[in-house]
Amino acid sequence: MNDSLTQLARDCVDCRVCPRLVAHREATAREKRRAYRDQEYWGRPVPGFGDSAARVVLVGLAPGAHGSNRTGRPFTGDASGEFLYPALYRAGLASQPHAKHAADGLTLIDCWITAAVRCAPPDNKPTREEFGNCRPFLERELRLLPQARVFVALGQWAMDSLLTVLPARFGLLDPPRPTFRHGGEVRVGEGAWIVTSYHPSRQNTQTKRLTVEMFDAMLHQVLQRRR
Repeated sequence: MNDSLTQLARDCVDCRVCPRLVAHREATAREKRRAYRDQEYWGRPVPGFGDSAARVVLVGLAPGAHGSNRTGRPFTGDASGEFLYPALYRAGLASQPHAKHAADGLTLIDCWITAAVRCAPPDNKPTREEFGNCRPFLERELRLLPQARVFVALGQWAMDSLLTVLPARFGLLDPPRPTFRHGGEVRVGEGAWIVTSYHPSRQNTQTKRLTVEMFDAMLHQVLQRRR
């Protein structure tokens, strides 16, 4: 059977490999946050989404318990998305600056968004074993995005995940292992780059560790590397 992004999404949504993550995502979906008590939570693994011909791929850490775990779409319905999508819109990578729910009409342009771990973890901290269990989904996903050449790592865990799965795809046998920094670049193959960024979490944006100007500058780097 030929693999596809549609089949990958089905396999992802059906996954129950990690007992701790399954228990947490489902308990969160039952208990809900008071502000969303009248909404039905997604409560399952969250597949990636975007333009299947994308040259730019953004990789985050994991779904937010009351964001993606509620809406079923990456970076949708929480503070991280409220920072991320306006920036993508300014960069010409999104059709609108807001992401409220999975049926809000948002489309991505030359861009795909996914995560290293597909289930919302307790305290937003997946274990190394959980990263390993989810890695095959990321490997398949990147193979199924053949035009992708610039990979944005939103945080150090995303960078580490990309450095684990990308070099073999591009034939790089001994990839560099740089120190993580915002706006860093790592060449992972001919015309292929990882660009690193602080994660647009509320903790980073409220403390000004990550500002709008910093994120826009990073996306400008990405567009310059895009072919």
